[in-house]
Amino acid sequence: MKRSAAEILREYGPFPGVDRVHGVTYDGQQVWFATGDRLNALDTESGDVRRHIDVPAHAGTAFDGRHLFQIAEDRIQKLDPATGKVLATIPAPARGADSGLAWAEGTLWVGEYRARKIHQIDPETGTILRSIETNRFVTGVTWVDNELWHGTWEGGESDLRHIDPRTGEVLEQLDMPAGTGISGLESDGGDRFFCGGGDSGVLRAVRRPGR
Repeated sequence: MKRSAAEILREYGPFPGVDRVHGVTYDGQQVWFATGDRLNALDTESGDVRRHIDVPAHAGTAFDGRHLFQIAEDRIQKLDPATGKVLATIPAPARGADSGLAWAEGTLWVGEYRARKIHQIDPETGTILRSIETNRFVTGVTWVDNELWHGTWEGGESDLRHIDPRTGEVLEQLDMPAGTGISGLESDGGDRFFCGGGDSGVLRAVRRPGR
């Protein structure tokens, strides 16, 4: 297992009226981050919040290329990002104990925080297709170039982990600086991860290791 220190490229925020960051996703142009009662769209160049959608946003956020998906307590809502309209709702697999959310392979991947699991679910029904066990709390989930990564935050320590999607084995680990937590995770499809900073109210861009 390869282990190294995470390289923080940039920090965004804190933002007015935001005391905690939950889910994080990227739509190819801007980062969306959940803050409890709304989703916010961040311009990663200027650092400005361009717009927001008023919607329950208590945990993970994902984007499938057209729609946003947002965990709202014990359910996952499918949203039109242009209007903010809720198009569909499915049950969340952990019934309110869910954390990270990602889109890959035509399905949703949902972290179950304290159970240390990641569930692959049907985005139409919420049916669990399979579950992966890991050995740390799961606080964020993302896929990039066929690699499954998740964030952790446990016992005052936080890191990013590349895991084997079949076995949960940790293949690579990026240790965050002391006192820095991860509360949501997304890749930009390139060399950056975007990480929610929990109750610090900030977002951080972290360098993805080169291949």
